[in-house]
Amino acid sequence: MTTTDSFTRCWKSAGVRRLLLLWLLALPLGWLQLVPARAESAAEITQMRLERDAEGILLYATLRVDLPPAVEEALMKGVPMVFVAEAEVMRHRWYWSDKVVASVQRHMRLAYQPLTRRWRLHIASGPITASSAGMTLSQSFDTLAEAMAALRRLSGWKVADASVLDSGATHKVEFRFSLDLEQLPRPFQIGAFGQSDWTIAARATQQIGPEAPK
Repeated sequence: MTTTDSFTRCWKSAGVRRLLLLWLLALPLGWLQLVPARAESAAEITQMRLERDAEGILLYATLRVDLPPAVEEALMKGVPMVFVAEAEVMRHRWYWSDKVVASVQRHMRLAYQPLTRRWRLHIASGPITASSAGMTLSQSFDTLAEAMAALRRLSGWKVADASVLDSGATHKVEFRFSLDLEQLPRPFQIGAFGQSDWTIAARATQQIGPEAPK
């Protein structure tokens, strides 16, 4: 073995060890970069109640919704925000997974009108578009606080019709509420996705037993 061969082998071995050490040191940093930070939601379902009558299942809910600064700033600039309430009703089956018997949505479009300095809340059972404007419930408010108070309460919302319910079965209702980022204007979508400042979401699940005998 020549001196040159010995030196080359030692250099290669040291290089391998150096690269391995650098890789091990960089791994924790890279891992932290790959795992996004867990954002705290600005929404919470504080109360949820289900009622069952001759028409079906009715949902009553009260939410806490704190608008992050970025969302409130966009609203004040005239950018509308669409909040979506969703309810999925499942019938319990002991022999198989629960069966989804009903699924409903409520879209709530909140917008500020700078010319009148009033707030407008449109409510519909699906995405709100120019063609569906005549099929929405519309309310006006003097302040953002008044508009948010109306948005935070759901009263007597029918989430399942009696025709899809089994009178002798237990049903589970999963209720979800969120800010729909996909309905933001395109430039805001690009900046909002994955940002904790735009995270507004909450969910709750509750069961309701068989219909009481008449």
